[in-house]
Order: sequence, then C-alpha cells, then structure tokens
Amino acid sequence: MSSVRRLSNAVNSMRAVSVTEKDIKADVDLIESASNDSGLGFDARQERALISKIDRKLLPLLTILYLLSFLDRTNIGNARLFGLEKDLGMKGLDYNVALAIFYPTYILIEIPSNMMLKKWTPSKWIATIMFAWAIVTTLMGIVKNYHGLLAARIFLGLAEGGLFPGVAFLITTWYRRHECGFRIAIFFSAATAAGAFGGLIARGVNEMNGVGGLAGWRWLFILEGILTFIFAIVAWFFLHDYPDTAKFLSSAEKAEVKRRLTLDSSGLATEFNLKYAYDALKDWKVWVHMCITIGVYTCVYSVALFLPTIVRTLGYTNAHAQLMTVPPYVVACVCCIFTGWAGDKTQQRGLFMMGGMLLAIVGLLLMLFADAKHAQQKYAGVFLFSMGVYPNVAQGAAWQGNNNGGTLKRGVAMAMHVGFGNAGGMIASFVFLPKDSPRFQTGLSILIGLQAMSFVLSGIMTTYYRRENARRNANYKAPELYTVAEKDLEREKGDYATFFRFTV
Repeated sequence: MSSVRRLSNAVNSMRAVSVTEKDIKADVDLIESASNDSGLGFDARQERALISKIDRKLLPLLTILYLLSFLDRTNIGNARLFGLEKDLGMKGLDYNVALAIFYPTYILIEIPSNMMLKKWTPSKWIATIMFAWAIVTTLMGIVKNYHGLLAARIFLGLAEGGLFPGVAFLITTWYRRHECGFRIAIFFSAATAAGAFGGLIARGVNEMNGVGGLAGWRWLFILEGILTFIFAIVAWFFLHDYPDTAKFLSSAEKAEVKRRLTLDSSGLATEFNLKYAYDALKDWKVWVHMCITIGVYTCVYSVALFLPTIVRTLGYTNAHAQLMTVPPYVVACVCCIFTGWAGDKTQQRGLFMMGGMLLAIVGLLLMLFADAKHAQQKYAGVFLFSMGVYPNVAQGAAWQGNNNGGTLKRGVAMAMHVGFGNAGGMIASFVFLPKDSPRFQTGLSILIGLQAMSFVLSGIMTTYYRRENARRNANYKAPELYTVAEKDLEREKGDYATFFRFTV
C-alpha cells in the first residue's frame, strides 16, 4: 500500500487531505495512462481550448494583484517629487534609507510564505497579505514624520513579501514547465504597467493637493491603499487555488490538467517534507541563479525607484517628468511578454536572458557617456535599459522553476531566488545618491558591473545545463522510456533523477 500511496502523490501535488483507496487507485491509473500517453489525453484543439480557458480565469486577476503590489511599494518615487521629503523633514540619505528598509522583512517572509501555500489555500493566504499591505499603504498617507514612514515601509515589506514567489509557484501548479515562462511574463508585466500607470496616476492625484487639508502625495498612498483593499476582497472570493478544486473546470478537464502535469513532473515527489526544502538550500545551482537574479533585480528596482528622478535631470519639470516615465515602461512591458512567449516556444531561457543583459548594458552606456547636451541619447538609453532588464525577471523565475524537480523544492528554490534578488532593492536604494546628480556616474557604473556579472553567470549555467543534458542522454535512456515503477525509485531525487532534463 505504501508504494501505491507514493505513486498517487505524483498527481496529488497540492492535496492536503487524506485520500481513500478508491482515489489512490484512480490516481495510479492516471499515472500509468499519462506515462503511456494514452487514454485521457485531449487532442491538440481541445488542449489549446483548455489552456486558453485557464489563462482567462487565472491570469487577469493575478496580474492586477501584482500591479497593485508593485505600485504600492514603488510610488514613493513619485511621492518624492510631490514634496514627501520636505513635509516629513527628510535630509541627506533619509530617502534612500526609507527605500532600503522595505526589503529585509520583504525577503525574510518569502520562504515561510511559500511554505504556507502548502499548508493553506493560495486564495485565502494571498488575500490575507493583501488586506495587510492595503492597510499599511493607506496609513503611509497619514504618517506624521520620517520615523513613521520607516515603520510603515518595514510592515509593507512584511506584508508584500509573499506575493511574487507565491504566485510564480502557483503558476507552476497549473502549467507545464515550458508554458510557465509566458504566463509569469504576463504576470510580471504588471510591474512595467505599474511604472506606466504610477506616473499617470501620480500626475492626476497631484491635482488633489490640498483637498481635505492633505498633500497630493498623501492622497496617492491613501487611494492606492483603498484600491488594494477592494481587490483583496475580490481575491478572497475569486482567486482559484489548484486544478483539483477549480469550479470552472469539468471533471474531464481536471483529469487532463492532472495528466499533463504528471507527464511534465516526471513523477517526482510532491508531498510536504522538509528534506526537500533542505535540498533546495544545499543545491549550488539554486545559489548561482540567485546571484544572477540579484544583478537583475538591482537594476529593475533602480528603474522603479529612481526613474522619475533620472528623467527630471534631463531638464523636464516634475509634472512633465512623471509623464516621460510612461513610454519606457510601455515598451518594456511589450518586450517582457514577447520574450516570455519566445522562451516557452523555443524552450530556451539562458540565451534570452543574456540578450537582455547586453541590451541593458548598451542602454546604461548611453546614459553614462551622453552629456547634458544629449538628453535624447540618455532618454534612449533609458528605453534600452528598461527593455533589457524587465523581461529577465520573469525569464529568470521561469528558468529557476523549470530546473528544480519536486514541488516543495521548486517552491523553496523560487522563494530563495526571488528573496535574494530582492536584496537588490537594498542595493538599488543607495545606487543613485544626491551627491552624484545629475550624471549619476557611480550608480550607472555599478549597474553595468552587475549586468556583466549576471551575463557571465548565465553563460556558465547555460553551458552546464547543455552538457549535463548531453551526459544524461548519453548514459541513460530517454525520459519517455522510463516506466512508472522506474521513476518511482528516483522520485525523491528531484532534478538529480536520471530521467530529469534541464531547461537551457
């Protein structure tokens, strides 16, 4: 019976309740059917219709949630242009400290939060943390001094930290490995949309300056917090958890989703066991990806937090600078979605990431070496930089997720990936210092160095994955030739199982 139960776990990735013997037998039959690629499979047209149905039900709400998250944490850059520092008596590096203090709690909560998704349902957990950060964001609009702002930023990080790694992991429980990149890209494109909408919203809300005796920047936080609270209620009732519990799927569609995921997971372990979390912590590949990610995220946060300031140094007024931040984000959004789609289509990650890094470096060089008389060149550099760095957040998360076998190890690895990357937010908070304005040569040079580091490490991992796949192909039979029993013998090995193949 224990062997049967282990087999059933391969298709019960997120089931938290005990199962009956009838359920176990059905799951074993499903695994064998999936392994033989017979029985339950939909034809190509039905499969496309099913995936499209899941996309429509899952992605729009997830994208809105991340848009609100990114908006709430980064619109402090727009608030700065509307008198935040003056009203709170901030001087010197106070603003930079206020940015940086968000990230320690944001990072610390990510792994525990992803583990909570295994213990609780995503809809309830994500809605709960949304309620928390909605309240904090609203309270940021009424802080009386600098220390009140610091306290609010600390708690905002604690509340928001679980969203991105949690949703990225949730996506991997609905889609096959080479379908995740495009979906994560759509989800993360909300960050670029937040940049665009943030500038437009801030421009409009500033017209409320003085309403109710409050400054425009205060209304910016208050209104965003209220909007987030409304969507937290929506998430509680309408965010779908897992395919097994999705009311919009028929029984046949649930079986097909389960079959597809079973084929894709190769029968690796899906139960909750802390040893799989330890596997992620000791895997050198996870740590290299984390180093790649910190180079990417530092650049992304530099754009998000300082783009209004950078654009203002090109000679635009504060109000005009808000509007000029919109076009780079729009173009970056398109690039993010396109590279996510292309990465899934070609089943390539590393080459797309390296291409984005080269584009970002060219943009940074334009911003670094163009003088004050060539504002258009600097602005063009902002476009290239944004187009290069934003797509790599989604691409990197998909790459990490694709190459970790077993659901808990993948969930922990993705939380480590995102968490360490978000440490780049602390670095970004001190990259562009007031003393370096308007050219910011030191900050731009730091970003070039980080992109170069990530480029080299991405090249190393791409080479390693190609060689390891070739070695396994030469020494072991093709993954599709393994029987269920043979896979079960290696189900706890994760991506070190002989039938596992890496995404390059």
